[in-house]
Amino acid sequence: MSVRRKFGWAVPLAVAAIVSGSPISAGGTPGAAGTPDAAGTPGAAGTPSATSTPNEALPEGFVYLRDVAPSIQQDMRYAGSGNFTGRPVPGYEAPECILVKAAAEALKAAQAELKPMGLSLKVYDCYRPKQAVAAFVDWSKEPDNPGAKRTHYPNLTKSSLFPDYIATRSGHSRGATLDVTIVPAGSSPSPAGSNSVKQEPCTAGDDDDNGLDMGTGFDCFDSKANTVTEGLTAEQERNRRLLVEVMNRHGFKNYPKEIWHYTFEPEPFPDTYFDFPILPRPADGTSTPGKT
Repeated sequence: MSVRRKFGWAVPLAVAAIVSGSPISAGGTPGAAGTPDAAGTPGAAGTPSATSTPNEALPEGFVYLRDVAPSIQQDMRYAGSGNFTGRPVPGYEAPECILVKAAAEALKAAQAELKPMGLSLKVYDCYRPKQAVAAFVDWSKEPDNPGAKRTHYPNLTKSSLFPDYIATRSGHSRGATLDVTIVPAGSSPSPAGSNSVKQEPCTAGDDDDNGLDMGTGFDCFDSKANTVTEGLTAEQERNRRLLVEVMNRHGFKNYPKEIWHYTFEPEPFPDTYFDFPILPRPADGTSTPGKT
């Protein structure tokens, strides 16, 4: 059972007062995962190599989020089996969030805004290697798993997931896009190996997730996951508005098909799609000062 239901969690009235009552903006993110991306030039002049890197290094301009903002929860679904493919995804060799430094610093600022409210950010996915995107395409060609379909795309066929919900070229591979939600500070995220198949469809929410109630589970390929949609409760609308507004204030633009999907702008590498694997973070970190 999720924290929000077990303890009846809702955004405090003081928080609700901060969130405006205006409708959530449906502004999209050009090139975001879920939309066709403009053709880029991997390894273009002035950008780091888009291929794999030594185990002890990241491409210049990239950081482990844990070294910048360690209090942000990480629930890296594609590093384990708790995702729509039902297995660890190629390229995710560690459950770590990697982002371009500018996006990580902006996320740190958003976390600082939520902290006085007793809330925290939680990321589900950050940088995504190109090989992982290719694995999603391969998955789409496999026969349907009835449990996965019931859980993650109950009202759609696999073929209809492209390009609105899964991109053949993902903005995540550029390093400035992430999937994120808000959770009560101090709550525990689900383990990376949690069961990807649920008894209830994602449109009914996810009781195993510690996030605030947004109306659906993560990676719910359905119109109910659209940022602006019908059939939400007042609490769900309030939670969504808080997430969108906090992220917008810190430079992140929402992709309107997915409430959890945001891209930091301007992107440092708008035309480069990286494919280095997500490896375990070095034990000594990067000694980044001012962590929160």
